[in-house]
Amino acid sequence: MVFTLVPRARAFRAGCGNSFDARSARRQLMPARETEAIILKTFPLGEADRLVSFLGRSSGRVRGVAAGARRLKNRYGSTLEVLSHVQLWYVEKETRELVRIQQTESLESFHKAQSDYGLSTGLAVVSEVSELVLPEHEVSESMFRLILLVARGVERTGDWNLPLSYFAFWTVRLGGWLPRFDRCAGCDAPLGSKAAFYDAHQPGLFCEKCRRSGMTPLRHEARLLAERFTGERLDRIEYNKAMQPIAGELREASLTWIEHNLERRLKTRELLEQT
Repeated sequence: MVFTLVPRARAFRAGCGNSFDARSARRQLMPARETEAIILKTFPLGEADRLVSFLGRSSGRVRGVAAGARRLKNRYGSTLEVLSHVQLWYVEKETRELVRIQQTESLESFHKAQSDYGLSTGLAVVSEVSELVLPEHEVSESMFRLILLVARGVERTGDWNLPLSYFAFWTVRLGGWLPRFDRCAGCDAPLGSKAAFYDAHQPGLFCEKCRRSGMTPLRHEARLLAERFTGERLDRIEYNKAMQPIAGELREASLTWIEHNLERRLKTRELLEQT
């Protein structure tokens, strides 16, 4: 939301006469913005500041400076933790790439997931993927809702297996990278109930006859889970331990397709494999 402050400044100046100084005028003329946001990543900047990457519901992915955020006593508190859901105010200047974050207010915290190493590793994958796939300043309501749904799922269940599989699959789908799940990308034969195969060097699923050495199998059960993901919200899918292997297969395939299209290896994926 953009607040037009110039008319307010003029009205205030008219009412206060000479008490309206030049410094106040400059502050009022700055284009203040407000957005609901999800914190994607933060990086140390200088001795006391933080560089913050956030996904604004109305602004898209933006990078800004949170002045003094590294000090022991600062006005941001825990609102800059990865995937925190906040209301955020910032100032943007045309001549600068980074915005200046003025204030954040917590809307929803995921303390359990953020403070647990295993769970935070899952959140880190969501953070890295989102940072890489989302263009700057491009509003993405679907990705905003997806990230929030997944963070809530990890916090609620205390497990990242199903939420992260859901996130990876939907990221591929929203990105337009999802291959056909019913036919071989090589010979166009129906895959049926047999396992399909994929690798990191080319898109698509392949049948037994077209598979190449080193390809990874994706069982029919994992493809059926993908169908459930397309029709059901994450918070309405009842998770049980028996789903873990097939959810893992779908997640690994989806992360592989993400890496293929980004043309880079996800750093957090290696950490995920160690937990």
